[in-house]
Amino acid sequence: MKLKLDENLGPAGRDLFAAKGHDVMTVVEQDLSGASDESLYAVCRDEGRVLVTLDHDFGHVLGFPPSATAGIGVLELRGRLSPKAIMARLTELAALLQVQPIDRELWIIEAGRLRIHQRDGD
Repeated sequence: MKLKLDENLGPAGRDLFAAKGHDVMTVVEQDLSGASDESLYAVCRDEGRVLVTLDHDFGHVLGFPPSATAGIGVLELRGRLSPKAIMARLTELAALLQVQPIDRELWIIEAGRLRIHQRDGD
């Protein structure tokens, strides 16, 4: 699966997904740090990459329809953000992707729970 990790997910996240066989690019690697949400959405759409992010704005399906992209994965974290907490959520996502691909859907990945917003027409 082709993934793009948002700028706050770091090289450890890239290494995790690459080790599972995914084609991974990061916002930082592509000099997209600080890009608007709209620009990042368009790049992911054009590249056919699933965006993996902590940014809840991408959970608004009217503004960022996942059906027009390869998919969007929003990591849900409660409390203080820490590298350990982020890696825990990324590890959960990696395990989920071994079972089921994101297919033009919005996934909200919570601790021990996955919420899926189905594609239009499903």
